[in-house]
Amino acid sequence: MELANRVKTLTPSSTLAITAKAKELKSQGHDVIGLGAGEPDFNTPQSILDAAEKAMREGHTKYTPSGGLPALKDAIIEKLKADQQLEYKPEEIIVTNGAKHSLYTLFQVILNPGDEVIIPAPYWVSYPEQVKLAEGEPVVLESKEENHFKVTPEQLEKAITSKTKAVILNSPSNPTGVMYSAEELKALGDVCLKHDLLIVSDEIYEKLIYTDQQHVSIAQLSETLKKQTIIINGVSKSHSMTGWRIGYTAGDSKLIKAMTGLASHSTSNPNSIAQFAALEAYSGSQEKVEEMRKAFQERLEKLYELITDIPGITCVKPKGAFYLFPNVSEAAKANGFSNVDEWVQALLEEEKVALVPGSGFGAPNNVRLSYAISISQLEEAAKRIKRFVRNHQ
Repeated sequence: MELANRVKTLTPSSTLAITAKAKELKSQGHDVIGLGAGEPDFNTPQSILDAAEKAMREGHTKYTPSGGLPALKDAIIEKLKADQQLEYKPEEIIVTNGAKHSLYTLFQVILNPGDEVIIPAPYWVSYPEQVKLAEGEPVVLESKEENHFKVTPEQLEKAITSKTKAVILNSPSNPTGVMYSAEELKALGDVCLKHDLLIVSDEIYEKLIYTDQQHVSIAQLSETLKKQTIIINGVSKSHSMTGWRIGYTAGDSKLIKAMTGLASHSTSNPNSIAQFAALEAYSGSQEKVEEMRKAFQERLEKLYELITDIPGITCVKPKGAFYLFPNVSEAAKANGFSNVDEWVQALLEEEKVALVPGSGFGAPNNVRLSYAISISQLEEAAKRIKRFVRNHQ
């Protein structure tokens, strides 16, 4: 049977080989330290677990509206009002099966064949693939490490063509952890307004920030920018609920209606129990969210210090998320490897440390390290990486 052309265009995940090798080594009894995790290592807070159990016992196990429970929409509206001072109506919100589903559904309803979406690199690996699945064209806009991996208005202006439909902004970023300031967002927003471009603002890491700089949504900056912005968010990272699969989109009611219609014919509705859990996540105590944030901040400081002490490795210090994205190209070259991917593979085989190569994020000189594991494991991982670099010099 011949496969559809749309799936033939997908790029295989650059992490698959490393992940498979790490699992193989673990199954053989090796002590593998995995720094590839894209999720918090904490369990979902107890109050959220209790809310889910209560929902099940009360019989909330049936279909819900395709766009999400009205009560959960209301809680999201209150969250956006409290955190971003943004006013939305229920018809401007859709609850989805995770933020990834929000993005997928959005691209399906806004893109026609050949429409372009500008994606700053380094980028989250699914952005270009989801654009391609909607028969759009991902336009990768390479940022400079010396500019802390942030694109400039001038770069954005040059990348825009008559086919450009949207721009993706991810702040704090996966994989770099960098954040845009209000001034930087305003400058990029002005370019988008000039060309009538939709702004897709992925804010999934907004609660995991380790600096005095506050998270700013580009939609906050003006009413005109709000009208041009689609906010993507969810409970996965903020409340350690990756497996519950609840995200949301906030934006223009016309787009939300189209997304809801598509969801009604694809997923029917988000999981009912998970929606009640998310309702508690947004309306209940946020104490555990802050506890997790503080733990990640402590890990960041320790790992950053250890990694930047290794010869040939430099790193832009992140302000949010839970990743380091160091440049290891000098170390790889000094160690005798032709590229970073080979260096990553050898590190796993010799020292049993699994990193994610940056090639999958559009940055082949870098690697992504997650600090969503214990400090003792992070210290051991850094020790092994340092030993590996020295042994190959």
